This record gives sequence, structure tokens and C-alpha cells, in this order.
Amino acid sequence: MMLADPSKKYRRMYQRVDLPDRQWPNNEITKAPIWMSTDLRDGNQAIFEPMDMEQKFKMFQMLVKIGFKNIEIGFPSASQIDFDFTRKLIEENHIPDDVYIEVLVQARDHLIQRTFESLAGTKRAIVHIYNSNAPTFRQKVLNVDVAGAKQLAVNAASKVKEYATQYPETEWVFQYSPECFSATELEVAKDVCDAVTEIWEASPSNKVILNLPATVEVSTPNVYADQVEWMHRNIARRDGVIISVHCHNDRGCGIAASELAIMAGADRVEGCVFGNGERTGNVDVAAIALNMYSQGVAPNLDFSNINEIIATVEECTGLPVHPRHPYAGDLVFTAFSGSHQDAIKKGFEFQKNEEVWDMPYLPIDPKDLGRDYDAVIRVNSQSGKGGIAYLLEANYNVVLPRRIQIEFSQTVQKRTDEEGTEITAQEIWKLFKETYVDTKDTHYSTKNYRLYDNNGKQVVELEVEVNGETQQLRGEGNGPISAMLDALQLPIDVLSYEERGISSGANAKALALVELQVKGTGKSAFGAGIHDNIVTSSIEAIIACTNRLIDQGVLSTDQVIAAAV
Repeated sequence: MMLADPSKKYRRMYQRVDLPDRQWPNNEITKAPIWMSTDLRDGNQAIFEPMDMEQKFKMFQMLVKIGFKNIEIGFPSASQIDFDFTRKLIEENHIPDDVYIEVLVQARDHLIQRTFESLAGTKRAIVHIYNSNAPTFRQKVLNVDVAGAKQLAVNAASKVKEYATQYPETEWVFQYSPECFSATELEVAKDVCDAVTEIWEASPSNKVILNLPATVEVSTPNVYADQVEWMHRNIARRDGVIISVHCHNDRGCGIAASELAIMAGADRVEGCVFGNGERTGNVDVAAIALNMYSQGVAPNLDFSNINEIIATVEECTGLPVHPRHPYAGDLVFTAFSGSHQDAIKKGFEFQKNEEVWDMPYLPIDPKDLGRDYDAVIRVNSQSGKGGIAYLLEANYNVVLPRRIQIEFSQTVQKRTDEEGTEITAQEIWKLFKETYVDTKDTHYSTKNYRLYDNNGKQVVELEVEVNGETQQLRGEGNGPISAMLDALQLPIDVLSYEERGISSGANAKALALVELQVKGTGKSAFGAGIHDNIVTSSIEAIIACTNRLIDQGVLSTDQVIAAAV
């Protein structure tokens, strides 16, 4: 079977741009744009199970910590959970003074009214309206002509302005998106946008956001850049307009399109941290920001602890970050090729005394993202890591997460280098337990514990020996893990937790795997626990991991003693 003749089935969906004196090819990105995260709206509507309130709040806190000043929090007129979440942020005062929350609303009167009700009492907010002016939507979805599509936008803009006057305590910013801009005739898009900015009285002291989305990516990035530059040159009231771009990734070019759009005059970029979104995703903000960083341009977003960000995104969305994802993937700083390994090692010999980062195969310093050099300096072959994973799964039903696979493969490689012999599955399993399980008795050791419910909270009471002294500890939380951390009273957070069965029947055992990070250091370690009871294995995993952090010098014995007392 062969693909159909494309000339008979497909046509160009964009307008050619007459821009012979285009300027963007000679421009460079010299400063960061305004960033707008749409993880809580566009990203949320693209996952299998939309985030609940707790997940949305955790994601919001992460976005604030990264440094986003514009955060689209949802579609409150169309979703009760988005409405309630908006109210939670406002009523519980979770929005920093320098952050604008943004909400999306269709160009419909009753939805606009409901939107303003959700935002009552907020200090500052962006109200984002949209409608499509593209030919396909005019003809097949909206059943309107060009004038009709323009009237939809004008009516909505007027209603937004009208409702805003009812809430004078709020600093309002208005945003309009001509949906499917990249597939719309430029003259039509300009006419509609000009009408909207006229109603909103755009001026240098009253900035209006015009978002020009590639809702569906229909062209090469250079064409999109031409479209943005044409609008940049031709729209009315340009000094009162913030040009924003929102690129999807249908052709796999969302990052390139956004970067060229910045060069073409865009002031603002919308996207998701790791590119989540409908179909193939929104643009990947982390990749664009770190592309800038690698060229010496401050991105004004903080990815210095990218592992923590990955853990939060994966937990809240249920989507894994690909191991080859730019900058964020577990394997992007790991070379399996012998020639790559040799070049990297030689590069490090020169890099020691240089201020400017200039390394073979490494466009950015892993340490800037909170990663270490272990996987870079100590490179394992793909077959070696894969073989270790296969033997553990085949013989012990143990499937290790990728990041612990990478770390443990280095431990196995070190053992094989020292002994110069083949290592068996039994020896690998023994080495795994020595490394991650048996450390549960080195500094802290658990004597016994009791877990019970107290008014909906999990309470753990346990007797531990700390450096030879017996202590009674008590903690509570939403579950056994958080209760255990509360009992220890150490500056540690859980980055990841997994549990697996490693046998069946009468000999069934539970394996708990935990990754803990010491607050403020970016340093983390893995620990494991094995027991008939999953709660016991979880507690042992936390103790084992805590002891490994102490052994690595990340947690001091002074902290341990102070926490015990």
C-alpha cells in the first residue's frame, strides 16, 4: 500500500506573504520574550484524565517557582473545576503580586459574564477571547462570511470591555486570538485585530495582547515568521500592542516557528513547559528558554532543578518526559558511543580552566540544570544497561525506572571493571540490594512502627535507632509517605515513588523505590525497601534513601541528630 497522490488530496492552507524586504532573517534573539504558560489550560485539556484541584494547584505553584508571570489557569466559564480553581487561587491569596492569571473564553456573551464572575476580587488578570476567521472555519464551522466573523470578535471585545467596568478593583489586560491565524488571509486577520484594538483603545499606557496562533501548523517556520513580521509592520496601534505567538507542533516545527517569530517581532510566547497540548502539542517552552540560555541570553525562567520540574509535570499530567527530550530527557547528557565518550572526556580536561562552556557534544552544562556529570563521564554501552534491566526483569520481575537504571548501570560497570569477569543475574540483584536496600541500617534503622488513621490523616509512630540511640518519632500526613517524612523532620522532599510486586503466591514481596531530594541543594538519591507488607517496604525505602544521602554527605549528621532530638 502506498500513500495517496498528495496533489489530488491536499492543498496549501496558507496565504503566500509578499515580503521581499523581510527583516527577520538578519535578526537575532537578544532578550527573552514574555512567557505565558498554558499548561493548566491547553496542556490540561490534552491529557487522558484532566488534573484535579490538588494537581492543578501543584502545577500552578511549580509555574510560579519557574518564573512565569503570565499563567493561563483555565476556562472557568466552561468547566466547574476551572471556576472553582480560579476562586481558590483568588480567595486563598495564592497569586503573587507580579503574576497575571489568564483565563480563556469563547466570544459568547453568557460565557464572558461567567468568566468575570470567576475573576471577581483578583488584583490583575488577562481575559483572553478568541474566534476563528480562517476560511475553513468561516465556511464549515461558523457559517459566516468575513464580515460575520469580524462581528463576532467586535461583539465579544465590546462585552469584555463592558463587564470589566463592573470590577474596577482589578487591573485588566485584554487578549484577542484570531484562532488559526496562520491559515487566515493576512488582510482579514489584520482587519479583525485592528477592530478589536480600537474597541479596547490600545495605547502605550493600555497594552492589548494580540495572540497570533498557529493553531494548526500548516507551513514551514519561515512562512509563519513572514506572517508575524507582516502583522508587526501593518497592524494599527502597534505601540499599544503586545504581539504574542502560540505555536502547535503538527509539523514538528513549533520551536523553530516560535524562535523565528520572536526574530520577526513577537513580544510574547505561549506554550507548555515540556510541550504538552492537543495533537502533537504546544510549543516546548523549556526548549526555547534553554536554547536562549545556551547562547548566552538570560531566559528569565529557572530550570536549575529540572528533575524536580519533570517529576511534578509527570505526576500532574500522567505523561512521561521522553528520555531523548531536549535538555530534560534522562539520556540527553549520556553518550553511549565510544568516540563520543572519548571526545567528552578530553573536552572536560580543557574545560576545567575555561569560563565559557565549550564542550564536544554538550551544548549546555548539565550542572546548570541540576544534573551531575556521572552519566556523562562514566558512559555505559546501551547493551550493557539494557542487559542489566533485562536480567532483573526476567529473573526477579523487577522493572527499574529509567533514571535508576542509568545510575545502577554505572555501579554494575564499576564492579565488572574491578573484577574483569561476567556478572550474573544473581550477582546483579545482590549488588542492587547492597546499594539501595541494605543501607536502611547504617545511620537510621527502624525497630517497629504503628500506622493508623486520625480524622482522615495517616499517623505513623515508630521507634528508630539513630546513630546508636533509640528515639520515638511521630508524624502525620495524607498517606504513609508524607507521615514518615513528617516524623523524620529532615529537609527532604519526595521526587518520585514507585511500588512493584517482585514475586507471587506465598513468597510475594513488595518493592518500594523512592527518590528523595535535600531541599535547597538539588541533590537527590534513590533508596529501596523489600518486605511482605508494602507500607513496611515504603518506610524502609525512605530510611535507606535517607542513609544514602547521609553517606553521600548531602545530609549532615548534625541535621540527623537535631531532627531526632
